[in-house]
Amino acid sequence: MANIALVSAAALCCSTNMKSRISNWTDIEAFLAVFREGSTLAASRQLGIAQPTVARRIETLEHQLNLILFDRDTRGFHPTRQARSLLARAEAVETAMKALEAGAAELATCRPIRITAYSGNFSPRANRIFSDFSAGHPGVRLEFLPGVQTLDLEKGEADIALRLTRSPPPRDLICRKISTARYSLYGSRDYAAQHGLPGSLDELGGHTFVTFERDDVPKTLHDWLLRHIDPARIALTFSEVDLMHAAVRSGLGLGLMNLSLAGQDPDLLRCLDPIEELSAEHLMLVSREAYKRPEVRKFTKFFAPRYAELYKTDT
Repeated sequence: MANIALVSAAALCCSTNMKSRISNWTDIEAFLAVFREGSTLAASRQLGIAQPTVARRIETLEHQLNLILFDRDTRGFHPTRQARSLLARAEAVETAMKALEAGAAELATCRPIRITAYSGNFSPRANRIFSDFSAGHPGVRLEFLPGVQTLDLEKGEADIALRLTRSPPPRDLICRKISTARYSLYGSRDYAAQHGLPGSLDELGGHTFVTFERDDVPKTLHDWLLRHIDPARIALTFSEVDLMHAAVRSGLGLGLMNLSLAGQDPDLLRCLDPIEELSAEHLMLVSREAYKRPEVRKFTKFFAPRYAELYKTDT
């Protein structure tokens, strides 16, 4: 059906003069209204525009097609043979345009805001902000893409990223700093009861460690650990951050963790002062293409200050 509409549209747009082209859908819309209503006055009421505008669109269409579409007299506009011949094709264009408009409206309404972040960022504290936004904007859907892999916002893989980075973000992204993320070495209370905890870098020897490493994520934390301990002291290496954190909580070894995340767990104990060389910028990044959408602008204005407030008291 769509192909028939396109062929019909193409046929309507060309007359015997191959240089004649219809440049505006509203001219066809005016043609159909006048054809159906019988006058420019009645058509103007149906379209909700001024009568002179309808008459001008008919004249424009006739000029572009090099055809007389209506005979005019005091009783109104009467379709010519050429107009009656083009009616079905004009109606096919109308059907196609309505389908296009409906499809575009559906996409605009249903397209979610896609947010990517490490799963720890979707904490109960942050989820309350998401819930509050959704309650106030029931027509906007949020889609969460948890993971440590960096999705490309510029390529449209996500709309918004909550990201920790130690390098400047791409200039084409809209950037809002949330906080400075700091890291230290943590162990569980069970581990401390059995092995004690190191209080300095000099006391790391003899302890057991777990770590996180994968090829598609910077190895900053893993490399720091290797510079300060014997690699043989690493008992387990995980490709998922959550699994590494779970191993630390289970007492399987010490591990490097984000202060904000670890500080929410009463079973974890910090071994060292924050390790400044591991600090990273905690950013909210938005693609410029996504930011053109009004619902994305509303979300960032709502979410960013509330999300940043969560990290003001973290130590």
